[in-house]
Amino acid sequence: MQKLLHMPEVKPAPFKYPGKIEKYEVLIDRSKCTACGRCAEVCEYMALAPLDYEAFKKPTGYIRILNPQGFCKGVECRRCVKICPVNAITVRLNPQYSALGDYRWTADLILSTWEQAEIGRVSGRYEYRVGNSGGGFDKLKFDFELKEDISDYELLDDDLDTSIILNKRDDGRPRIEIPIPVYGADMSFGSISLNAMLARAKAAKAWNTFVGTGEGGYPDELIPYKDHVITQVATGHFGVNAETIKRARIICLKYAQGAKPGLGGHLLADKVTPEVARIRETVPYISLFSPFPFHNVYSVEDHYRHVQLIKDINPRALVAVKVSTPTDIDMVAIGIYYAGANIIQIDGGCGGTGAAPDIAKSNIAMPIEYAIPIVHNYLVREGVRDRIVIMASGGIRTAFDVAKAIALGADGAVIGTSELVALGCKRCRNCERGRGCPAGIATTDPVLKHLINPDWGAQRIINMYRSWKRQWSYILTKLGLESIRELRPKEEVKFKNGRFNHLVHLDHLRCERDGL
Repeated sequence: MQKLLHMPEVKPAPFKYPGKIEKYEVLIDRSKCTACGRCAEVCEYMALAPLDYEAFKKPTGYIRILNPQGFCKGVECRRCVKICPVNAITVRLNPQYSALGDYRWTADLILSTWEQAEIGRVSGRYEYRVGNSGGGFDKLKFDFELKEDISDYELLDDDLDTSIILNKRDDGRPRIEIPIPVYGADMSFGSISLNAMLARAKAAKAWNTFVGTGEGGYPDELIPYKDHVITQVATGHFGVNAETIKRARIICLKYAQGAKPGLGGHLLADKVTPEVARIRETVPYISLFSPFPFHNVYSVEDHYRHVQLIKDINPRALVAVKVSTPTDIDMVAIGIYYAGANIIQIDGGCGGTGAAPDIAKSNIAMPIEYAIPIVHNYLVREGVRDRIVIMASGGIRTAFDVAKAIALGADGAVIGTSELVALGCKRCRNCERGRGCPAGIATTDPVLKHLINPDWGAQRIINMYRSWKRQWSYILTKLGLESIRELRPKEEVKFKNGRFNHLVHLDHLRCERDGL
């Protein structure tokens, strides 16, 4: 069993914005409160203990407590409510919590990701595995999840082998190994701030994995992290040249994005600041649109020449090809293999930032959980599955989502939105505006970008992946496996009686229960 010799250190990285949200809040009626202090004495979770009870002696009004030093267990506890002799305390769900998130990224998933980014583990306060979308990975569970409480993973050894290999071809190119089965998604300069890019690059270096530049060019500030930065060549060729291609250990050819297949890329005018325009070699404050296709690639033969051109420019680099998930994704995948690529990145719907139109990302591309087994099975039948790497992306939010993707046939996953949530994203979906991001992430505003300190942001992403590694080790332990590579099926993934490889579909269990 291979063990990771070094893991980045978890350090506290508290949420630093005034807008931090807790699940529960405590209301104390100051007109009733006698400042007896009994509530603080019984508060096991330190939500009330630091308070100055003299402040409650004012005659009218309420004081709202948003867990200043600890957290409130809420309606599950209510010790303070029960012991208050004058009925001055109310514990309720925080209205901000109720308004946060959506069906895919629920408030619990957002808060659990913030928590993992802050302390490097989950506390059990929030649901950290699935959302409430009614489909996708939210309807898939591992066998063991149906039988037992999963809150004990903190007690297990987290030093199991979670590494994957990114080159399986015998092509003389490096056999790159990363210690966790994920790397950072492509996010371009202009779509996110430079400080957010630096935070992601620093975290990738700390974990000895990678992060993508996106189609916005390669800022000079990323050069110190070049061994961990993937250069993307997209259809607009913004900021791409031979130097940035030669610099990279992996080059990604982006043919399509699952969030908006057939639409190409777009960056609206108010985000194209002079700094962004300089890197992209364009005119400031003019909207930029990447065409849907590469205008020199209209056939498999063109694609082969495209891949070989990149290989000729950089003989040491691996080549990844990013595509969306059309109905013939299996034919696309085998073409990518024979073109000579090392990595196929299949990008399903429901990914992307808030800049991608909802009508596109929710309705066009095939959901990633369907695309993975289609591609895996076809490559198995063609006898080439063990000679190419499949990386899945698009709507993969949690450590459990990553493990499910691998169990369906992928080698690993490419993570985007989760890293942004770790940096403080609240999913407000205003990413396309220059001043639209209140957290300083998806912005090019010269003031807002400083809300992200790169070192602080890097530590939060490091902590999140440390928590994810513990969860992967827990899953492997429960399944009796020693390596994340063993989780990926060797043969075709077949649906039988509602079950896949280690996975169960909840709709099948419902049908069994209802006799359907």
